[in-house]
Amino acid sequence: MNTAINNRRSIRKYKSEKPVTKDQLRQLLEAAMLAPSACNSRPWEFIAITKRETLDEIVKIHPYAKMCETATAAIIVVAIPQEGQPEGYFSQDCAAATQNILLEAVSMGLGTCWCGVYPRDERVAFFRKLFNIKEPKIPFNVIAIGTPDEAPEQRGFFDEARVTYIE
Repeated sequence: MNTAINNRRSIRKYKSEKPVTKDQLRQLLEAAMLAPSACNSRPWEFIAITKRETLDEIVKIHPYAKMCETATAAIIVVAIPQEGQPEGYFSQDCAAATQNILLEAVSMGLGTCWCGVYPRDERVAFFRKLFNIKEPKIPFNVIAIGTPDEAPEQRGFFDEARVTYIE
């Protein structure tokens, strides 16, 4: 199995003395933009944050993003819903881009934690206001990023009972 997939964990505590660099953010964003999307529509934009005050604001408006207190960066994935072909697939496409960020971060020695914004209306409204995101664009999620200051243990998630083989 791929090492990045096997080693990926949600990290909620980061080392503040090792900030994420602009080059590292660019590498993560390049990985995001390599994700597959329906009809190659690429219905996404990204907001890369390293400003401490903005990370602290995220903590105030998202009830599950407390890890941004120690993260040194974050990426907001912004969905751009499509009209016509391929309508309705933006959430799948943005999730694939997010997973690419999470896996690339592992390969770079960084930690991440994905916190959903969409489809919670109150979170969407708070993020729209904080980042001036105009409709029809939708703040999809926030990904906290930093150098891990914890090492959650590996857990086995494979469950044969959840698989149906059709042979």
